Amino acid sequence: MSLVAGVDYGTLSVRVSIVDSERGRIGSGVAEYPLNRRREDPDYATQSHADHMRALAEATAKALVSAKVAGKDVEALAIDTTGSSVIPVDSRLQPIDDYYLWCDHRAWREAAQITETAHRTGLKAIEWCGGIYSSEWGFSKLLHWLRHNPDKHARFATALEHCDMVAATLCGVTDPAQAPRSICAMGHKWMWNDSLGGLPPEEFLVEVDPLLKGIRERLAGRYSTSDRVAGRLSAEWAARLGLSAGIPIPVGAFDAHWDAIGAGVQTGDVVNVVGTSTCIMAIAPSAALIPGVCGVVQGSVHPGMAGIEAGLSATGDIFDAIARRAGTTVPALSEGLDAYKAGQTGLLRLTWDNGDRTVLVNPELGGVTFGWKLTHTAQDELFAAIEGTAFHTRVILDRMAEYGVPIRRVINGGGIPQKNEVLNRVYANVLNKPVLVPESEVTSLGSAIFAFLAAGVFPSIEEAQRKLCPKFRVIKPDPKAAETYEELYRAWRGAYFALGRKSAEPAAMGAILPLVRRVAAEAQNSN
Repeated sequence: MSLVAGVDYGTLSVRVSIVDSERGRIGSGVAEYPLNRRREDPDYATQSHADHMRALAEATAKALVSAKVAGKDVEALAIDTTGSSVIPVDSRLQPIDDYYLWCDHRAWREAAQITETAHRTGLKAIEWCGGIYSSEWGFSKLLHWLRHNPDKHARFATALEHCDMVAATLCGVTDPAQAPRSICAMGHKWMWNDSLGGLPPEEFLVEVDPLLKGIRERLAGRYSTSDRVAGRLSAEWAARLGLSAGIPIPVGAFDAHWDAIGAGVQTGDVVNVVGTSTCIMAIAPSAALIPGVCGVVQGSVHPGMAGIEAGLSATGDIFDAIARRAGTTVPALSEGLDAYKAGQTGLLRLTWDNGDRTVLVNPELGGVTFGWKLTHTAQDELFAAIEGTAFHTRVILDRMAEYGVPIRRVINGGGIPQKNEVLNRVYANVLNKPVLVPESEVTSLGSAIFAFLAAGVFPSIEEAQRKLCPKFRVIKPDPKAAETYEELYRAWRGAYFALGRKSAEPAAMGAILPLVRRVAAEAQNSN
C-alpha cells in the first residue's frame, strides 16, 4: 500500500486528491482562486501565481484531513494545470506579471500574425498544430505581453507554462536553464517538435516580430515527458504543504491530458473532458498530421504514444451564460430537459460563443442560432446548445477518423457528464455510438497515476489504470433519435463550414429553417 497526492489546477480552483494504491482515492481537498476579468475587455483573463500557490497549500491540508493520513506518508506529488497558461518570470524564476490564462484571447492579432508568417515562410511546425496558431497558445500570449509591457523587458528572463512553473516552484528550481519543460505543454502550444529540431527557428520568430529575438534560447530547460522526474519537493514547500521533503515530482502536463489517463484512455478511444470548455483527447501509436486539430505530439498524453488534442473553446461556459441571461442557474434550467426529444426545439445552434478551437481554429467566430421564434425559452436554448456542442464534437471525431485515428469508444469525462445525463444521452444519439461515463470522478486521478510512476509503485501507466481507473456506465444511442440527428447533423455541418471559413464557397442555406421546423413539428406530434 502506497499513498500519493494528485494535483489538478482548473480554471477556478485546485483539487488535491490523496490516492491509495490499493483503495484508490481516499480523500480530497479543493481551494478556489479569483479569475481576473475586465468588463471593458471580454478577452482579458489572468490569475496570480501567489493565489495559485496559496490555494495549493490550502487544498493539500484539506485533502490530508479528508483522507485521515499524515503528510509524511505521501510518497510523491504530481501536478496538472490548465494550458496554455503562460507566466513571464525573471532570472530567478520569480513572476513579473500574472498568468495569461488559457481563456485569455487578447493575443488574437499576434496569433493571426504567427499563422500568416508560418505559411508564408513554409514553417512545417504550423501543420502539426492544425495549420492555424491560436490566441490561446504560448507564443501569441508571450508576444502580446512583450508588446504591451515594454517597461518590464529588462527583468524578463523567460516564460513558463503553469504546470512547469508550479513544478519548478515546488522543487526550488531558480535557474531558467534547469526549469522543467513539459513536452505536453511545449508540443501542443509552442510548436515544439523533436523531429523538426525543437522550437521554431530563430529566423522565423524574428520574422514574426523582432521582439522575439533571442526568445528561442530563453525557452531553454529540461524538455521531458511525464514519466521523468522534474525534481524533488523542497524543504520550504514541504513545510508549507505538510509533506515530506525530497519526495519526487514528475514533469507536469495539462489537465485534460491527464484526465484522459485517469479515465482509462486506450488506443481507439476518445475522451471528451467536458467542463467550462471541452478538451478531446486520444492516443495513437505514432504521430501523423490531422488538419485543423490543435496538436499531435509524440509523448504528450501517454509518454509512449502520440497524444492528439482537439476541443471546443466553450461548453459549460455557454450553458452558464444562457442561465445567467435568464436570471437562473444551469441546474434549475435543466429541470425537465430529460423530456426533450431530438430536434424538438426547432433551433440549430453553432456553439462558437467563445470562438472555434477545432477544426476551424478561429477565435473570432461568434455563436449562431437558426430557427428563433417569439415563443422560445431559455430552456429551449440550453437544450439546443447541448445538441450544438455534440454536433461540434462529431465534426472533430469525423476529422480524426478521416486522418487515421478511428474512434472505437467515446468516454465522457470531466465534471459535467457526472451530473448531466441529458448531455450524455444527446452525445450518444448525435455521435451514434455508446457513450461511456466513469462511475466516479477522474479529476486528479491521472495526476495520481503519474505520481505513482514517479514513486516506482506501478511499472507502467496501463498497470496503474487497471488498478485505479473507475468502471463505466454505458449510455447507448436511441435508433430513432440517432436517425433524426443524422439529418440535422448534415445541415449543421454544412452551416459550420459555410459560415466559419472566409474562403468558403457560396452555399445554399435555405433548406435549414424548413428542416428544423419540420423536425420540431414531428417531435411535438409524437408526444
